[in-house]
Amino acid sequence: MSRIDLGAISVAYTDEGTGEPLVLVHGHPFDRSMWAPQVERFAGPEWRVIAPDLRGYGETTVVPGKTHLETFARDLGELLDRLGVGRIVLGGLSMGGQIVMEFHRLFPSRVRGLVLADTSPVGETSAGKRLRNSVADRLLREGLAGYAEEVLPKMVAPHNLEALPEVGKHVLGMMRGAPAEGAAAALRGRAERLDYVESLGSVEVPTLIVVGSDDEYTPVADAELMHRRIRGSRLVVVEGAAHMPNLERREEFDGALEAFLSSVAGGPDGEVRFGS
Repeated sequence: MSRIDLGAISVAYTDEGTGEPLVLVHGHPFDRSMWAPQVERFAGPEWRVIAPDLRGYGETTVVPGKTHLETFARDLGELLDRLGVGRIVLGGLSMGGQIVMEFHRLFPSRVRGLVLADTSPVGETSAGKRLRNSVADRLLREGLAGYAEEVLPKMVAPHNLEALPEVGKHVLGMMRGAPAEGAAAALRGRAERLDYVESLGSVEVPTLIVVGSDDEYTPVADAELMHRRIRGSRLVVVEGAAHMPNLERREEFDGALEAFLSSVAGGPDGEVRFGS
């Protein structure tokens, strides 16, 4: 684990490999360890994999209040500046995918490829805003233990919790360990997020869109919407996975990512379904 002081916060991050930079952004309420299998698979002479703990999560500084997606994206840009990293392939899952979309909005020239996994470009509804703020209040009162138990079967499909107990243990551990103030601040910020549907039409870099077939939080329809908006994008539906296909169906997820990275300069439009 490495750490760097950005002034307002101290960021913990994984940085392995010596090749072209691939930056992976975790979701809520997780930390950079959700990308451990992908760091193991891809870090090496071809790819330098950088996976930070976001502000308020993992081992990075917790800042209470409200953290907007723009703040996360600017933190990421500052981290890359300090590391001397230029153009990147940038990937994120769930909230991480929304941070990726915000980073591209702010710094399009820094991105040479996008990976959008189990995420949604749609702005929050009025009901969604109320729910996110209500959950934030709950996390501050109770911590994340009860919340983590409730949402685990949506993060990881129930059949995968039975078949892959270590995956369930890992995901539950990340959620239980998330700092309540950081998680609540992110929820409040996401309640005020932009709608990225229109701006996705301006994406001109190769883009991989991945979604679990059983994802309830960001269903296949959300992935199909992004696929329609981003010209030349690739859509991969991972059968039998819910919200975390990189852990639930590691082989299929990594296969899709490897194929994308090997042709990151461009590729045909199309949809692919893995598994059964």
